[in-house]
Amino acid sequence: MKYTEEHEWLRADGEIITVGITAFAAEQLGDVVFVELPEVETVVATGDEVAVIESVKAASEILAPLNGEIVEVNAALIDNPALVSEDPLGAGWFFKIKIDDLAALDGLMSEDEYNDHIA
Repeated sequence: MKYTEEHEWLRADGEIITVGITAFAAEQLGDVVFVELPEVETVVATGDEVAVIESVKAASEILAPLNGEIVEVNAALIDNPALVSEDPLGAGWFFKIKIDDLAALDGLMSEDEYNDHIA
């Protein structure tokens, strides 16, 4: 897995990357009450706002970690946004993106680097 400074995790399966938020981010947000997901086939660039999370504490944006095209969204979050809080590294994923350049993953943080980042 790779991590961003914005507290997103990325899990690669070839050129398809699953994106979610880290347990640290989920804990900071508190109970998630609403999630707005992107449209499938949306082309995004690194840093574009892709999704929105609303919790009892705040609203936050999920940014595109890499250039690519949204190929799948986690529709289960629409009916049960609490999955983000309950299982942020598993069932609480947000979207899958087909990235343009696999080498771009090398610029993201490893788990150890992310843990240092949040320390």
